[in-house]
Amino acid sequence: MSELENVLIEYSKTSIPILDESIPLAKYCALDLSTTNQLLNNIAITDPNECQQYIDSILSANNAKVAHGGYLEKRNLYADKSSFSKEQHTARNIHLGIDYWCVAGTKVLAPIDGIVHSFKNNDTVGDYGPTIILKHNLNKVTFYTLYGHLSLETIRHLEVGARFKAGACIGYLGTPDINVNYAPHLHFQIINSIGAYFGDYPGVCNGNDLEFYSNNCPDPNLLLKIGS
Repeated sequence: MSELENVLIEYSKTSIPILDESIPLAKYCALDLSTTNQLLNNIAITDPNECQQYIDSILSANNAKVAHGGYLEKRNLYADKSSFSKEQHTARNIHLGIDYWCVAGTKVLAPIDGIVHSFKNNDTVGDYGPTIILKHNLNKVTFYTLYGHLSLETIRHLEVGARFKAGACIGYLGTPDINVNYAPHLHFQIINSIGAYFGDYPGVCNGNDLEFYSNNCPDPNLLLKIGS
């Protein structure tokens, strides 16, 4: 286990909310969007409306308000995005963060203290839309967290270097037209070394690069501890 993974595990023994604090963790449920989920075989999962209908059915069945999951999940969700699927053997379809699916406008919370490293509206279809990256230091270990699919208002007056305390609202979930063709959700990702990236970092990789990205982007649930 890496030094960062140990720091994430030790930071808190209890779950850390990532969305509106008024939503109890009992109202979170697991969501499987993997290629092995046969329930998706007859659903146009790349269509944000059909995707939302499926998510709503999962939320309803579990009496939940937030559906979550997706770390290292192989998905068909990106099959219609040209920037993800140039060739089958190099298709980027392995998800590197955890998604939290909830209604547009839901508050997004900083799980730990951090400062704004960068932000950007990644507005190519299939990308993140408005995105924030925070920089953190825990026990002398520096790392980053990425928040994608936010609202435009979230980044409109933001400044690099702005500080957020744990639990503070850093923004709101965007609508499909703003988060560039996805049902509303937060993409949350932890990044060990960010290199020269600014306001962006790959959130999906192909199988050839999985070892590198899985090492550089550990499981966000080591920190959040929401569900299994």
